[in-house]
Parts: sequence; C-alpha cells; structure tokens
Amino acid sequence: MTRLFAEFPKRIADVTTQLTSQGIPLTAPVTPAAPPDPDDPWCSNHPAPPVDRTTLAWCTAVQMLADHHHTAVERQVLAADALLRELGVRGLAQLHSDFHLGAPIDYRFTQCPYCSGLGEDPTLPDCREVGCPPQYEFADHPHICPVCRGEDYQPEWFAERHVAELDRWLATSLGHGPGRAARYRRMAQRSPATQDCPHPWSEA
Repeated sequence: MTRLFAEFPKRIADVTTQLTSQGIPLTAPVTPAAPPDPDDPWCSNHPAPPVDRTTLAWCTAVQMLADHHHTAVERQVLAADALLRELGVRGLAQLHSDFHLGAPIDYRFTQCPYCSGLGEDPTLPDCREVGCPPQYEFADHPHICPVCRGEDYQPEWFAERHVAELDRWLATSLGHGPGRAARYRRMAQRSPATQDCPHPWSEA
C-alpha cells in the first residue's frame, strides 16, 4: 500500500518535469471572456478559470491523453486543461469511457487511471475538504475515489466468479447439471474452431 501511494507523487513529478523542460507554465492562465455572439445568445462568455497543472487529476488526464494518442505530453496540455475546467476530477471517468468508444468501464476488471485500483481518493483529502458530516470526522473512514467510486478492483476473483456464473447459465439452458456444463466447456476449448479466437468459457 505504501509503494502504491508513492506512485502518485512520481506521476506528478514525471509530468511536471516534462512541462518544465518544454517551457510550459505549471498554471494555465485565466482566459478572457469571449465577446457576446448575437447569433448565439446562449453561448458561454465567462472567463475560463486557471488550471493547476501540478494536481494529480490534471497529470493523470494529460498522461491518459498522451498514451491514448501516442503523442508527447505537451501536445495534450490544452485538452487536459479543457477537461479539468469543464468536468473536474470526475471527467477522468468520462475520458476513460470515451477512449473505449463510449462503453461503460467496469472498474472491477479495469484499473482506475486515477487511483490505480486502490478504490480510495489518492490525494487523501480530509473530511472538511470532502464535505463529510461532522459525525464522520473522527471515524477514520476512507474517502472513495471520485473516478471509480470505490470499486473493488479484483480481476482474478471477479473473473472466476463470472466463469462459474456462465457455467450455471449453460447448465440451466441445456437442462443438465453442472458436471455436464463443465464437460461442454472442455469440449469447446478443445474444438479446432475455437483455437484461434477467445471463447467466453476460456480460462486463459
């Protein structure tokens, strides 16, 4: 657990070092308000707030964007600014989903990009920052990750449970017992038609 928490400052240091080497400021400046558009009276003309590029959320966002698009971090600075300005930390979950063509992400099987599967807020905020009720202040309770919502990342355990559930469904649909379902699964794994493609009952 201590080693995992040590990864978060390293993530920030890696990104800020790259920004500094490129001469990119660590705070995105306030952008002025846009002039009113008579053709679009509903458009926003508020000034964009500054963005701290040394926060874990911003560093996570820019690293996700750079990895996904196979570019250097400095190419994704403005995109990360926009994400944090518009959606905040929870925007990381939306970004992660967008990378998967809008599909929902099951954080039981996919490591959370913000907390790395820890399930807790990696910035370790106190109750006052999170806004917990006063009675929780001394309860020593964890603050869940705002991206994965505290999902329990245990792919090995959940995968085994899903295979057992598939066996049960197969046995029910064929009207046979669990032993027969396991036999069908072994036959499917040995079948030449399934050698080159992943099979839903594969144990690999």
